[in-house]
Amino acid sequence: MSLIKTIDQNPAFEPKLAKPAPEKLISGDPSSKTWLLDVERDGKIRTGIWESTPGESVSMKGTTFEFCYLLEGVVELLEDGQEPKRYKAGDSFVMKPGFKGVWRTIETVKKIYVAADA
Repeated sequence: MSLIKTIDQNPAFEPKLAKPAPEKLISGDPSSKTWLLDVERDGKIRTGIWESTPGESVSMKGTTFEFCYLLEGVVELLEDGQEPKRYKAGDSFVMKPGFKGVWRTIETVKKIYVAADA
């Protein structure tokens, strides 16, 4: 078994569809698609592709680190008590455990993510 995982940016299988929980929705009617590509350490490390239409919702990472690389679109992260940060296709960032704020999708976004529970 190879220990290298190629990340297919356009997976051939059907994604999991979702919408933000009503209590987390701030504005818009965003819907997302998740293609889970790899799971390790009993589900504590997850790699995949995530896509979302425009909208705003509450984001809380709890004990999770999440690395994101944007393939398409524009998002703005509004961390509680901090200045907003805007990211576009080609940018990458990490949300650390304890992050609380707002995820605002300005243009439909598609990202590669790696999430790891601490």
